[in-house]
Amino acid sequence: MEYKVEDLSGKDMEMKKHLNIDEEKVQKVLEIKLKVFNKEITPEEARKIVNQTFESVTAEEFAFGEQQLFEAGITNEVMVGEMNDILDVFKDVLARKDLNLPAGHPIQVYENEAAEIDKLLLKMEVKLKGKFIINEWFEIYEQLDKINIHLSRKQNQLYSELERVGFDRPSRIMWTFDDRVRDAIKDAYLLLEAKKEKEFLDAQANVIHLVRDILNKERNVLYPTSLKLLSDDIFIRMQKGDAEIGYCLIDTPPQYIGKGSESRAKETDKNDDLISDLKKVFEKHGISSADTKDKILDVATGKLTLKQVNLIYKHMRMDLSYVDENNVVQFYTDTDHRVFPRSAGVIGRMVENCHPRESLDKVLGVIEAFRSGEQDEAEFWIESRGKFIYILFVAVRDEEGKYCGVLEMMQDVTRIRSLEGSRRLLSWSSDTKPDAKILKEEINIDPKMKVGTLFSTYPFLKNYLISLNPEYKRLNNTVLYDAMKNAANIEMLAEVGSYKLSEFIEMLKKAIHSERK
Repeated sequence: MEYKVEDLSGKDMEMKKHLNIDEEKVQKVLEIKLKVFNKEITPEEARKIVNQTFESVTAEEFAFGEQQLFEAGITNEVMVGEMNDILDVFKDVLARKDLNLPAGHPIQVYENEAAEIDKLLLKMEVKLKGKFIINEWFEIYEQLDKINIHLSRKQNQLYSELERVGFDRPSRIMWTFDDRVRDAIKDAYLLLEAKKEKEFLDAQANVIHLVRDILNKERNVLYPTSLKLLSDDIFIRMQKGDAEIGYCLIDTPPQYIGKGSESRAKETDKNDDLISDLKKVFEKHGISSADTKDKILDVATGKLTLKQVNLIYKHMRMDLSYVDENNVVQFYTDTDHRVFPRSAGVIGRMVENCHPRESLDKVLGVIEAFRSGEQDEAEFWIESRGKFIYILFVAVRDEEGKYCGVLEMMQDVTRIRSLEGSRRLLSWSSDTKPDAKILKEEINIDPKMKVGTLFSTYPFLKNYLISLNPEYKRLNNTVLYDAMKNAANIEMLAEVGSYKLSEFIEMLKKAIHSERK
């Protein structure tokens, strides 16, 4: 198949209006890329042409050209296969500037995380030259595994905002590279747990290469293009969702208040005055600001206020997501027991941009079967990181049977699957919070207390945690436990189990309190 280039004028207007690009240069860049895809020239020949033709190509010019490749017939599958060659062709002229962003800026936070990951990769390369010590590799991989937080925040937050301004290639292409990183780390960790020393060491070159490769792609294209495409207001807004997902190998960054904080504060004061004036007008006409929140709604089987509806969703022990009839994500439950990270950035996003390429066909196949009326539900289950996750998709239809979208229900059923026999008498669950005053007086647990100290003081807590959450099964690994008992603390232990620190400490106190009775 021959790929052809068209004139760029009028193309991707939404993306273009956010950029200051040389369209003639982009046209030449695109022509060279297509010659590589059409096998008219080799990547080595293309690189020579690029170096002779351009002094520099900006990240946004390169990225805008990537968008046009889809118009020329380059599919996502082809792009994934050729992306590294294309980047290599332009590596000598692809301009990259130091970010020099204020502390707390979401892009600077990504860069800070990348710097810490780089340090970890260097540490891995040093370890590969020395004697194999399994405890030290376990420690490294406990840290390396946190890159999943970096990738999840990028996929849920940054990709969402870029799609809204017309740049959707990151979610369609880079997600595949993200998943390759995840899979390589997971596979290597399994080899380490199985004590397959040679296979594990042989896998490290690929792990290091893939992680370093994704960080380079982010730095060379994603970060600078994001800074050009997204406004300061968007970066300020992103912070809440970023914090919900968490951070990788760095402390929680300071709040980013924006570049023009003084003028912004004045504008906020003006807005507050306007809202105050409007509130007075509404109240004068008998319209209270609390009317909407406290108004009784006639739901299908009952009467609830909007506040009560939100509280019900907030306390569900199941993740719900709703995608409407146009394949747009409209809703998810903001619970404290989420199976996978989510943030408000997903709202308004096309569902095809919310899944990696490898699983996209399956998701779209389910939706099409629902839309056509061929099916009404589809169920899946997966084992992930010691948890058994049950997923159910249900077609949403109105009273006339018209298709209105998809409801996805997801639940961690690991504990449920382990239950046996019957429980007919009342027994409070491990999550029940005892009287806070009693716990405070009797038990003192510091977040910085070492794991070894905790279990030597309260030996029964190890089995309690293992029964509570599959993530803690690793505590039974004597090699790993010996390595971590004097290094890890309670705060880290809570993070491993995906618990909020305050809730985790209360759970420990409850278990200790029950043991003392």
